[in-house]
Amino acid sequence: MTISLLNAAVIGLGVGERHIYGYETEPRCRVIALCDINAEKLQEVGHRHPGKKITQDPEEIFLDPNIQVVSVASYDDVHCSQVVAAIKGDKHVFVEKPLCLTRREYETIADTLNQHPKTKLSSNLILRKTPRFLGLKNRLSKGELGQIYYLEGDYDYGRVHKITEGWRGQIPNYSVVHSGAIHLIDLLCWLTGQRVWEVFAYGNRIATHHTSFKGNDLVAALLKFENGAIAKVTANFACNTPHFHRVSVYGTSGTFQQSHSGTVYLQSRDAGVPPQQVTDAYPGATKGDIIPSFVRSILDNEVADVTAQEVFDVMAISLAIEESLQYQCPVRVHYAELLR
Repeated sequence: MTISLLNAAVIGLGVGERHIYGYETEPRCRVIALCDINAEKLQEVGHRHPGKKITQDPEEIFLDPNIQVVSVASYDDVHCSQVVAAIKGDKHVFVEKPLCLTRREYETIADTLNQHPKTKLSSNLILRKTPRFLGLKNRLSKGELGQIYYLEGDYDYGRVHKITEGWRGQIPNYSVVHSGAIHLIDLLCWLTGQRVWEVFAYGNRIATHHTSFKGNDLVAALLKFENGAIAKVTANFACNTPHFHRVSVYGTSGTFQQSHSGTVYLQSRDAGVPPQQVTDAYPGATKGDIIPSFVRSILDNEVADVTAQEVFDVMAISLAIEESLQYQCPVRVHYAELLR
């Protein structure tokens, strides 16, 4: 049956409030329901977006036959249960990262989605919409940097109080990889078009050892791609820097470098040749910018900016990094294959 108007609901009204604007950018979509367990937050956001049903009970969303798509933007540790409930309720799902927290949850969601092969799923891997990285992707597709052999992606969080004081620090085994570095993992996979074969990681909590936060606040991982290229990715939640994504891409014919001091392309080994300054916008994207493509994938059967398989692939890499931290050895990445 063809859907001409899509009704959406948003669960979790922190970052989830920005999803409302993303859905309603598409004229054929409207948000009809909002949900948050915090009554004060629910009333506050509901007041800014009048005319929408508000509820503290996610089950009301999952059971409502008038809702076709659900955004899951709640706390990380309930993502799996809510994603599964939404799929079983015949809803398409847009989920904030991370998709889940454990290997068992990953397999549960994959099995559930494969039982509903027409259901669409995507995630808010927003760095793909950054104009600066879109320009880099275009150059790589044209071969302007030659063959890519090494990449770096550093997630400089710069907001340590969010893990030492906020809800994140209260989640058992909270992962800075799943919640932060996953953006850089996805970006590097998207830029190269390659899957990661194996990972090896170290972590520490030197910067927050005196706080109540018990997880690693720093994780550094090496990623080996199937074509032999290597990447280094970090989740640095305690850094004394502004929030930033440091990215380097090394090719046989040129290099891209984004650092706190600027962004350039270098295409000569001669120190006398000046680098080319990059002025494309960064970050230049908002939290709702992935959603219109997701809506069109439902209504028009277009390929979404972030497909379900890509969501599962980057989650598989992130899980492998956590497993490497646990077992202190290299870990092969095991991917779920979706029936689409």
